[in-house]
Amino acid sequence: MDTNINIKHAIEQLVKEKGIDRQVVLEAMEQAVLTAANKKYRNTRDLEAHYNHETGEVELFEFVTVVEEVEDSYKEIGLEEAREIDPEAEYGDSLGEKLDASGFSRIAAQTAKQVIIQKVREAERETIFNEYSDRVWEIITGMVRRFEKGELLIDLGRAEAVLPAKEQMPREVYRPGDRIRAIITEIRMTTKGPQIMLSRTHPSMLAKLFEAEVPEIAEGIVEINAIVRDPGSRAKIAVSSNDRDVDPVGACVGMRGARVQNVVSELRGEKIDIIPWSEDIARFACNALSPAQVSKVFVDEEKRVLEIIVADDQLSLAIGKRGQNVSLAARLTGCRIDIKSESKVAEAAMQEFASYDGTEAEEEPAQQPETAPTDAVTEEPAE
Repeated sequence: MDTNINIKHAIEQLVKEKGIDRQVVLEAMEQAVLTAANKKYRNTRDLEAHYNHETGEVELFEFVTVVEEVEDSYKEIGLEEAREIDPEAEYGDSLGEKLDASGFSRIAAQTAKQVIIQKVREAERETIFNEYSDRVWEIITGMVRRFEKGELLIDLGRAEAVLPAKEQMPREVYRPGDRIRAIITEIRMTTKGPQIMLSRTHPSMLAKLFEAEVPEIAEGIVEINAIVRDPGSRAKIAVSSNDRDVDPVGACVGMRGARVQNVVSELRGEKIDIIPWSEDIARFACNALSPAQVSKVFVDEEKRVLEIIVADDQLSLAIGKRGQNVSLAARLTGCRIDIKSESKVAEAAMQEFASYDGTEAEEEPAQQPETAPTDAVTEEPAE
C-alpha cells in the first residue's frame, strides 16, 4: 500500500509541477500495465487496465464473451460455465475477472515510468505550443543562450526560440546571457517540439513598440496605417487619428520626443519618420518624402506613378543617402516615384519651347540618355 501511496503522490506532483492534465498521466499508467500484460500473455487475452483512485493501483481485468460454442478458451466462455460466475449471464454478455498483476508489477512500473516521461514531454510540448500560438505578433523578452549557425537561440523560460540571421538587426552584437526583445512571427510543431520563430526586423516589431509606448494607439484613437523599414537604419510610419482633437504625429512623438525616443533606443538608433496618413495619394507622397519639401506632384493613378518636383536645394534631401528616402517613400505609398529638380524641369521646358520656334531645325541623331543623372531619380515600390 505504501507503494501505491507513493504512486498517487508522484501523480499529484506531476500534475502540480508540470501543469499536466491528471487524466493524461493516468491513461499513461493504464497503457503501461496493459502493454506489459499483453506481452506476458502474448496478446492471447482480452485485457483492460483501470486505475483505482482509492487504492492508487492500476488493476488488470480479463474479459470473456459468453458464446454457444467455445473456439478460443482465452476469450470465450460457455453459457453453463459463465452462469457459475454470474447466474444471469446470457449469450453475447461480456464477463470480467480481476487478475493478479503482481507477477509483472516491476515490468509494468518500468514501462509506466518510460511512458509517463514521454507523455509528460508530449503534454509539455503541446502546452507550450498552445500558449505561444496565442502570442504570435507579440513582443517577448528572453535571454540569449547560444549561437548556432548564425542563428540566436533565445531562452524564454519554459521554451526556446530562434532568431534567424536574416531577422537580426544589422550591427547588433549579443553575447550569451544578454537580454533581448523580439516579436514572435511564427510557431510550428517539429519532431523536437514547438519551434518559436522571432524577428527584430519585421515592421510589426516597430508597430508593437509604438503600441506599448503610445496609449492612444493601444486605445484605438490613433491608428498605424503603414510601416516600412530599413532595419537598423531608417523607418517611416504613417499614422492617422480617429479623434479630431488628437494629433496622431504628436501623440507618437510624445512630450519632448520621449515616446519615439524610447522606440529608437530599443531599435539601437534606427531613425524613425512619423508622418500623417492621407487618402489623397499626392498629399501622402509629399508627407512620405519628409523631411524634403515638395513643390509639385503629378499623379498617374492608372499606372500608380508619381512625378515629384522639388527645389534644387531639396533634391538630395528628397532622394536621401543612397536613395533611401525615396525608396522608403515608394514602398510606403505603393507607387513608383520619379523625382526631378525645378531647374531640370525648366531646362526641359526651354528645350521643348526652342524646338517649336518656327524654324526648320536639322534632324540630329538621337542622343543616348544619361546613364546616371544626378538630379532625377525613379524609385519603384517594393513588391
